[in-house]
This record gives sequence, C-alpha cells and structure tokens, in this order.
Amino acid sequence: MEFEQILKLIEAVSESELASFQMEKDGLRLSMTTDKMPAGAAVEPVPETGKEERGASESRVTAEPAKDSAEPEAFLSDRVVKAPLVGTFYAAPSEEAEPFVKVGDTVKKGQILGIIEAMKLMNEIESEYDGVIEAVMIENEQVVEYGQPLFRIR
Repeated sequence: MEFEQILKLIEAVSESELASFQMEKDGLRLSMTTDKMPAGAAVEPVPETGKEERGASESRVTAEPAKDSAEPEAFLSDRVVKAPLVGTFYAAPSEEAEPFVKVGDTVKKGQILGIIEAMKLMNEIESEYDGVIEAVMIENEQVVEYGQPLFRIR
C-alpha cells in the first residue's frame, strides 16, 4: 500500500462514523480508533482545562507546552500547527544540529518547524502562520498522531 493511499484511508475513516477500523494487506497491518461515540451512546462532560485537544484519527491527545514556555497555562493565540500524518517527530535536521525552532523564535509562513518521519520518508512540517513560537508541544523523537498539536504560534 502506498503512502498516499494510507493518507486517503486515514482521511476517509476520520470523516466517517466508524469508531474503529482494522486492515491487513501485503504484510502491512493498519489499525485506527477514533473518539467518536456511537449513535445513542451516553456522553459525559469533559472539563475544559485548556490543555486537552481531540485528535482527528486517534483517541484523546494531551498537549502540554514545552517546559521553557513563559506562560504554560495561558496561551495568547489559538493558531496551532498540527501533525499532518502519523510518524516520528524530529526537532532538528540531525542529532548534532540545533532545533529548527524554539519558544520565542519568530517564524514566517512556509518556514520549516520540524520533520516527521513516516515509512522511511522525511516530511518537512512548515509553519502555516507568520508569528512567534509560543509553545512547542512535542518532544524530539516522539511518535505523533494525525492531527496532534505540535506548535502554537501567536
């Protein structure tokens, strides 16, 4: 199965009413679960703390600001760059190199913020906004889910 086909499948499952999906083809096993409730299911209120986000294709994702963020509890902006795919996040082009961005850095739309490795392919994550990095919500070499918040920009 090709990478583009997997992305289309993820999108289709995310947009559907399915709560879970599993598939095995040519030695590749794919399993996805969402946080969607089946019709008629009871819904319990979730307290809003400002830290929890719902992932588009996976269950709840907790997104916390980086430790060097000036305001860990209150954010000034709602502009968030999210992971466009599932993979491993890298903050720098190599182990010895400086991170692409840090909290407080000014960024331009299209500037590289990080890399996500998926199926041996390196995918550059570009800023969707002009602004200042308010929070880095992911650690280097951490596995990310589709739609998981990575950066908050003000």
